[in-house]
Amino acid sequence: MASVAETSPDSTNLKLTELLKEVKLDYSAANTKIVNDVVSSIRDAIDEISDGLQVTADVAPGFVRDVGADKVEFKFRKPKSVEIGGSYSFQCVARPDVNVDIFLRMPKECFHEKDYLNYRYHAKRFLYLCIIKNHLKSSSLVQDVRWSALHNEARKPVLVVYPAARLSDNSVFSLKIIPTAPSLFTVSKLNLERNNIRSLSQATPKYNSSILEDMFIEDNAEIIKRTFMGCKELGEALLLLKVWARKSSLCVHDCLSGFLITVIVAYLASKSGKNRINSSMNPMQILRFTLDFIANSKVWDSGLFFHPEGERKISNKDRMAKLESFPIIICDSFADYNMAFRMSPSGFQELRDEAALVLTCMDKCKGGGFDEIFMTKIDYPAKYDYCIRLNLKESHDFHDSGFCLDDECWRSYEQKVLSVIDQALRGRTKLIRVIWRNTSSECNFENGLSMLDEEALFIGITIGSMEEAFKQAVMGPSPEDKEKALEFRKFWGDKSTLRWFRDGKIAEVAVWEHEEWEKHLIIKEITEHVLMRHLSLPKQNIIPIVDQLDFVLRHGNGDPISFSKNLLKAYDDLSKHLRLLDDIPLRISSVQPLDSAFRLTSVFPPAPHPLAHEEGIRVKLEKPTATCIQPLEVMIQLEGSGNWPLDELAMEKTKSAFLLKIAESLRNKQGIACTATEDDVDVFMSGYAFRLKILHERGLSLVKKQGGAQTKHVLSSDKRVFLRGQHSSMINGLRGRYPVYGPVVRLAKRWVSAHLFSNSLTEEAIELLVAHLFLKPLPFRPPCSRITGFLRFLRLLSEYGWTFSPLIVDINGDLTPDDDREINENFMSNRKEYEQNLQNVKPAMFLATTYDKESEAWTRQSPTAADLRRLAVYATSSANFLSNIIMKNQIDSYGWECLFRTPLNNYNAVILLHRDKLPYPQHLLFPSEVKLGKHVIRGNASKTFHPFLLPGDMKENLEVLKNKLMVNFDPLRYFVTDIEASSKFPFSLCFN
Repeated sequence: MASVAETSPDSTNLKLTELLKEVKLDYSAANTKIVNDVVSSIRDAIDEISDGLQVTADVAPGFVRDVGADKVEFKFRKPKSVEIGGSYSFQCVARPDVNVDIFLRMPKECFHEKDYLNYRYHAKRFLYLCIIKNHLKSSSLVQDVRWSALHNEARKPVLVVYPAARLSDNSVFSLKIIPTAPSLFTVSKLNLERNNIRSLSQATPKYNSSILEDMFIEDNAEIIKRTFMGCKELGEALLLLKVWARKSSLCVHDCLSGFLITVIVAYLASKSGKNRINSSMNPMQILRFTLDFIANSKVWDSGLFFHPEGERKISNKDRMAKLESFPIIICDSFADYNMAFRMSPSGFQELRDEAALVLTCMDKCKGGGFDEIFMTKIDYPAKYDYCIRLNLKESHDFHDSGFCLDDECWRSYEQKVLSVIDQALRGRTKLIRVIWRNTSSECNFENGLSMLDEEALFIGITIGSMEEAFKQAVMGPSPEDKEKALEFRKFWGDKSTLRWFRDGKIAEVAVWEHEEWEKHLIIKEITEHVLMRHLSLPKQNIIPIVDQLDFVLRHGNGDPISFSKNLLKAYDDLSKHLRLLDDIPLRISSVQPLDSAFRLTSVFPPAPHPLAHEEGIRVKLEKPTATCIQPLEVMIQLEGSGNWPLDELAMEKTKSAFLLKIAESLRNKQGIACTATEDDVDVFMSGYAFRLKILHERGLSLVKKQGGAQTKHVLSSDKRVFLRGQHSSMINGLRGRYPVYGPVVRLAKRWVSAHLFSNSLTEEAIELLVAHLFLKPLPFRPPCSRITGFLRFLRLLSEYGWTFSPLIVDINGDLTPDDDREINENFMSNRKEYEQNLQNVKPAMFLATTYDKESEAWTRQSPTAADLRRLAVYATSSANFLSNIIMKNQIDSYGWECLFRTPLNNYNAVILLHRDKLPYPQHLLFPSEVKLGKHVIRGNASKTFHPFLLPGDMKENLEVLKNKLMVNFDPLRYFVTDIEASSKFPFSLCFN
């Protein structure tokens, strides 16, 4: 992240300059010679191949068989030319992947005039490369030769040569040998309406385009080269676009490639594109214009056509024919070949959406969105709300008709899966992407294509509206519309039922009934149902990433959040009772909840306790019944009066007197059980203990100072209660806007606790960190699933520049530019104060809000700089691990559990407590384990404290049992406090 001071145009330009230095390839004479020498060695190795060598299908029988080719024998002839092309030829290669394209022009003598039929061309093309590969391996300048696929098209393999030589900076580079075939066939034989696969009965536009690509690749590369040569700004803009596309995970076979990015920029700079880009524009202006064109231009509806001077223009008839065959058109200068023939509608939609997000980043993010656009990793696990993997390794249904027809079976199956899921989730989603990356550098194409299905097919789903996404019913047609009703029943199968609604309407519906806290499972169950029904996939082969982390929030068979309705009703009843009190000197003017359980962000909101009820309520004791109960703090304010004392101690005593009077009134008039101490009053209602806190405005300005080795500023009790009230109110409002916010916070808190950071990061700080993900999600959209939100939380912890920037959380959009300046000044002043010793900087995590512009509420003392570094390391490890198991075939629960298992061997001493003496044993996820010979002191548990009522206690009367209740007693917390107080040496204490 950029520092506060680095938001000026000059600093952004400096960053761009540094980024370009990093991604530009050094085209020095030394490097040019190295590359040219390797290319010469490739030419020499190919020249050594004997002309007239007989080539048959036996060279690669598996490939020939799987593409279904016939008549593939030919005599080898040396290529007509081996020349450098692609981005390297006009100095626009973007590091770190340094690939040099080599155009290898195949001779016409190796082909027959009708080899455009029945995959003969593809088979011969591959066999020709096989002969070359065998000879290249013998070259002393070549370290390795591997197969790859041109734009992930398995029927068009290419050779990737890894030379032994390295560039002058010792970096590795590779050369991609791409066969070309200019003027090999008559172009009219490959027009879109023709069928060139005799086993099919329809036109084969994609097959034809695959051949045309090789025929026109050299000509198109030359046009592009002429556009970029001599225009530095255009080349730099292209590099920036490539960096963005890679970071945004857009370089996929059906979306974008380095070649297509180059083509789009070249179009905008050409007369065909009306010279929209010109030499007076700087790289960022070109980048912005290009992205705006991608995101918003209507030209895409009619197609992009290159029309160099003196050449014919396409007729409307030809234009319409192309638009009917392909969703996106980018035609070459002769309008015979669509360079975007692989691009799918969903791929293009994602490209436009991502381009629009970049434009938003430029307008709304500091520094012109540099960090968001070029430095933030937008991979699939963080981008999509729901991820699904289909393991098709054992299934051969998708290629029963053959691996390659007009399109490849993988691409056809992608569209089949997309069609089914799109119909099932219609109205719930903004975007559905189905991607099968079926080729890799380890592919051995000689053996055929049957092994290319080992990688799982990936489905990414972006939610459009949470309200729509979590709807439990899919409304169908009226049974009177028999045709549509039959179609509905056919699609949904046994999930379709006929229902009669209250308004008298009768309709077909498919229903997924779930409690409020389980509605995130609806999309999972819908997709599983339709994939199993329409694609005959076994359930174990469908892996939706939806609920794998739910185990950390559940207790027994349910989520404790289910008790929240009871809690909120009990709180409402308490509020009414308090406001009705009329026998206290000052009436209660407002009541506000403070505890995280009220805003549904508590990991374990309390369940109703059988002994915490109003007097006279008959209850049934459970087994076991806890003796400890956690109070839920509630803030009350009294009507104004000028008679309050000014002295802080006297004010606290007055508040205690009021609380005692309130308790007495509740007990006498309402029959509500209360307990009172000098400091607190606890009210028992409907199974809950509510702890009342009085806020008085005069106490807000009081700040205590505590001495010691270092002076600490401690907020007054009123100020802390006020801040908690402000925080609670804002978080409640935010939660109402983003239903998934609560579950994400709970996962984040669980992770912090599991890795023993509970004493470093407060509940409120975690809630603000997660709030930031929803309020300022760019370059993403706000998360709509708990796992995606949790991953982004981990990355925020690990990647944010805490040393250089405050994190400003503006929940209600109240902060003005003046407020921002004040916060930044506070931050810079804080850092300047500690610049000599950044280890002791406080707060190390600067969280600023509308109510706390100095970050004094939740992070003043913790986390320390050391804690924050440890947090970042743990978060980085967890984020990487989570990303990996989302994308890999991880189906066992242990892998997911590892996210919440912390290594105890990192500590000098570990204390294990007796589980049967803990009042809340269900809060522990796993048994604690200490390995590698760590010594743990063992002792006998005390017999004095019992966290649950003993069997003999159950015979006693209700009042006696109620007296055994211990409010706010947590032996773990007191134990930790005692250790801290008795220690003579500085140490860091972590606990869970």
